[in-house]
Amino acid sequence: QVQLVESGGGLVQAGGSLRLSCAASGRSASGYNKAWFRQAPEKEREFVAAINWSGGRTDYADSVKGRFTISRDNAKNTFSLQMNNVKVEDTGVYYCAADRSGYGTTTAFYEYWGQGTQVTVSS
Repeated sequence: QVQLVESGGGLVQAGGSLRLSCAASGRSASGYNKAWFRQAPEKEREFVAAINWSGGRTDYADSVKGRFTISRDNAKNTFSLQMNNVKVEDTGVYYCAADRSGYGTTTAFYEYWGQGTQVTVSS
């Protein structure tokens, strides 16, 4: 069983930066593929970024490319999302996700999910 706990959400002004972290528990979780998704009010959960088990591959939604960076530290069993130059439309609940083999841009690829952390960007 893998448990994921997000941290780092909060209120930030447009143009600012925020760093989200996700701590994973479970002895094999360090080798899992990881991802971030977000969900705005009354909208479906959408893909933000993903990183494979080794860190050798990353993928981003077009809306965050060049602004967000996903990274992982397998020794600490954590992964992060650095958010720079944030926009009002980045507001939402951010969820981290993990899967032993699945890797992709839809929620169906990931078995384990965190509870979510709120990010609010003000204009």
